[in-house]
Amino acid sequence: MAEPTPAEIERFIVDGLACEHVEVEGDGRHFFATIVSTEFEGTNRIARHQRVYRALGDRMREQIHALSMKTLTPTEYRNQTA
Repeated sequence: MAEPTPAEIERFIVDGLACEHVEVEGDGRHFFATIVSTEFEGTNRIARHQRVYRALGDRMREQIHALSMKTLTPTEYRNQTA
């Protein structure tokens, strides 16, 4: 199975999760994603990561070897970039 690109990982996330912003960097095996979604409102970091894993489904076990994430609500994202 071919290693996914950062653009493909980004598309997989957006297809399974309503996002305001997604940015993925990586080398085909190790990825870092910044994900901004209203679905993260009122949830802790573990629940946010689990939500992203659900969006990625089996790809997380079969194609993506390592994914680090920064998961933010829109307000958290705005405050960090202000």
